[in-house]
Amino acid sequence: MQISASVTVAIGDFEDLLARGLSGLIEDDPSLTLIASDVKHGDLPKLLRSRRPNVAIVDRRALRSPIEVRELRVDHPATRLVVLADELSISECAQMLAFGAAACLTKATQARDVLNSIHLASRGMQLAPRELGRRSVDYGVLTARESDVLAQLQRRRANAQIAADLHISVETVRTHARNIYRKLGVASRRELVAPPG
Repeated sequence: MQISASVTVAIGDFEDLLARGLSGLIEDDPSLTLIASDVKHGDLPKLLRSRRPNVAIVDRRALRSPIEVRELRVDHPATRLVVLADELSISECAQMLAFGAAACLTKATQARDVLNSIHLASRGMQLAPRELGRRSVDYGVLTARESDVLAQLQRRRANAQIAADLHISVETVRTHARNIYRKLGVASRRELVAPPG
């Protein structure tokens, strides 16, 4: 009988009680191995590079923006990211999922659902909140170019600047922007770049 390898997990820097709860939850699951906890956000890239956990759980508050999820996924493709937040808007969660997060959960999520997210993430699956399904947001299918445009939009760049940087026309930027708004379930650029709740 073949014994499957344990899923390795790293936990970012969370408030004490939540950090202890996450650590205990992972340590109690025999199929999970906690390789690091209370990892300061600035140290996360180094840890992902050196330890290569299957899953990293990060605090939304530590992220500069959803764009950072994309940067972490590009730089560390073997690690799946589970994002925990006090509150998440549907559009913010859709953005993080589009940028490569495996799951977006609130900190009030039940323990079994956090474990389920870790296991699904370790298998390369993405877990979207039920609310996304109800609104039938097509969150997971941003094209590579739409992802590039979204990153620029979130940096509050003008269409002309985006067009020049990406070597496309301004009208193409507008078309990509409309598609992004539709796919992420937002009505405007203002809603897209609004700071979290």
